[in-house]
Amino acid sequence: MVHIKLILLFLISSSTILCCSCSVSAAPFSVLTYGAKGDETTDDTQAFQKAWADACKAEGSTLLVPSGHKFLVGQISLVGPCKTNMIFQLDGQISAPSVSSKTWGAGGTLQWLEFKNLNGFTITGQGTIDGKGSGWWSSSSSSKSSSNSLLMKDDDDHIDYNNISFGGLKIPSTKPTVSSVNSSVPYLNLIALRFYGSQGVTVTGIQFINSPKAHLKFDSCSNVAVNKVKITSPETSPNTDGIHLQNTKGVTIQGSTIACGDDCISIQTGCSGVNINGVTCGPSHGISIGGLGKDKSKACVSNVTVTDSTIKSSLTAVRIKTWQGGSGSVSGVKFSNIQCQAVKTAIMIDQFYCDANHCANQTSAVDVSDVSFQGIKGTYTQNPVHLACSESLGCTGITLGGINLTPAGTTASPPSCLDTYGQVTGATTPPINCLKTGKQPKKNAATC
Repeated sequence: MVHIKLILLFLISSSTILCCSCSVSAAPFSVLTYGAKGDETTDDTQAFQKAWADACKAEGSTLLVPSGHKFLVGQISLVGPCKTNMIFQLDGQISAPSVSSKTWGAGGTLQWLEFKNLNGFTITGQGTIDGKGSGWWSSSSSSKSSSNSLLMKDDDDHIDYNNISFGGLKIPSTKPTVSSVNSSVPYLNLIALRFYGSQGVTVTGIQFINSPKAHLKFDSCSNVAVNKVKITSPETSPNTDGIHLQNTKGVTIQGSTIACGDDCISIQTGCSGVNINGVTCGPSHGISIGGLGKDKSKACVSNVTVTDSTIKSSLTAVRIKTWQGGSGSVSGVKFSNIQCQAVKTAIMIDQFYCDANHCANQTSAVDVSDVSFQGIKGTYTQNPVHLACSESLGCTGITLGGINLTPAGTTASPPSCLDTYGQVTGATTPPINCLKTGKQPKKNAATC
């Protein structure tokens, strides 16, 4: 009996020890522990770098940016590979230095915060990334071309609808947004946060405000999830895309709210398997694929779905834009159940995209095919549907259905199409009778 009691006591003690050990988790790597002050005056860049170096080595670690603090952080690259399942817990605020600050380093880096070469990484929390972009924007808007300035013309610019005509159809031309850098800073407006060469990345819950340029960029990444993120900058802030995707595959963006001075979501070449749903967008330039094919380049985008989203007070709602002279293809795109509120143009394909007053006509083009617009409803201020496709290739396999677009004011405009082949399913408001159904152009576009 004594032996049995001893055995039972041993088992109970052992299980208690095991349970206790299971409940203990490693303490987070707080940037305060590494010397960060969080007073928005002291440069905390090195503290972040040191905390990262230690957290990167630990499996399932958490790097903590605690609430109640505003951390001034200069340009920083947080590089892996790290142990998997690492969490960057952002509960406080990370603030950028002013545009004139000497903390900006040399070397032409085009992003402020960078995460690179990571696998299984999450940024989460209720904190904020503040790009302090107003100083950069004012430098951009007040600058003029000169031999002493670094100039940048971004192909995601403000479109001015004027009376340029091509084949009898009015084509929107794009006015350049010219950005010059403050004389003390040797490079262009910066992207607030960029992920590069990473996979299994999740960004959830945090807020971005006032980036100098794009707020959140994924470049050469895979298996990306963005959930319940809020992005805010003034609608007059130049080139401030909300989320910018490039060479990235397997992306889900959902439940997020974006208001900015350019595209809410910009999908560039090399992207496929992109799913966007439950996004509230605007003011902005809408959700866009492109511009693609600039400088006669090859561009490839496929399998993009945008559903159950609201676009308000924006230049466009959903758009595909390509440059003349490019090659490659856009295919397998579906826009569905989109609610428009006072957008200038609700549905757009523009194969004459141009960031200057005039671009030369060219016959080659990015091939646009298999694109569906379903359940696009709401109000517009200028054009309900504008489909301007390459004369040499045309856009093929374009399907529209369940369209109900009415003018926000008293003046209605008819849909316009140029070399667009496809079909309309069911009745639409306004009636869409401009699609071609005859013999389609022979395709000579470069394959992707």
